[in-house]
Amino acid sequence: MSETARSRETGDDPGTGLPQRRTGHAFAHPPHRSDGRPPQTPRGSRQPDPGGRPGTIPPVPGRPATHLVLLLALTGLALTGLALTTWQVLVSGPLLAPDESLSRALVRTVPDAVTERLADLGNIQVAVPVLALAMAYSVRRSRAWAPALTAGLAMALVPALIVPLKEWTARPGPLEPWAAGYYPSGHTATAAVAYLGAALLVRPYARRPWPLPLALALTAATACGLILRGFHWPLDVLASCFLCVPLLLAVRRATGRGPGREPGQPPE
Repeated sequence: MSETARSRETGDDPGTGLPQRRTGHAFAHPPHRSDGRPPQTPRGSRQPDPGGRPGTIPPVPGRPATHLVLLLALTGLALTGLALTTWQVLVSGPLLAPDESLSRALVRTVPDAVTERLADLGNIQVAVPVLALAMAYSVRRSRAWAPALTAGLAMALVPALIVPLKEWTARPGPLEPWAAGYYPSGHTATAAVAYLGAALLVRPYARRPWPLPLALALTAATACGLILRGFHWPLDVLASCFLCVPLLLAVRRATGRGPGREPGQPPE
């Protein structure tokens, strides 16, 4: 009898049985830390990313900075080339002798009827309307005025930069040594800014990458026509190309789109 009663008393004793899982307010929510306390640091309160990892700080993009450095480097090289050629013209430097020899070897090796038509591609009446149409198309498609206005400003800067250089250098022409004001080539600069600027405005909306190759072909045809016809020395044309690089890079920067980028996507 005593053992039975003792056994019952011992069986009712919670200290001798298996551990029981307690339920209560303290166990209503599982702890986020091993010690049961809620997280105290900002890292613990971050939301996980889509991959399930703890939230991280978004990476700092490096491409825009690299792209800007490249643009600045190209601008510096172009301005250096322009300064060098201008200095050679002003002081009748050693670059003028091979420049004149090359011109004499090339002038009128192609019929004038062909070279004059090519040189006419740099006329304001031909090139500027192309740029104007591209500006209107860009505004209509993008609903943004900045790229078109930048291209128009680049074209307006062409005579503002070319005319003072012509008056300052007063270089005679290949076929007209009595005249002056041939350096740099205004027709080359007009063609480059008009055709290449138009291509930069239209390129984001083209299904195929044809605008830039076509613009480069038109600009090169204009330059060749001017040299072959004897309207400009080769160095005149090269200097205009150097001068146009910063202007076109500004237009490229304003468009803010890479090759094949659709409208509405983030810029480079």
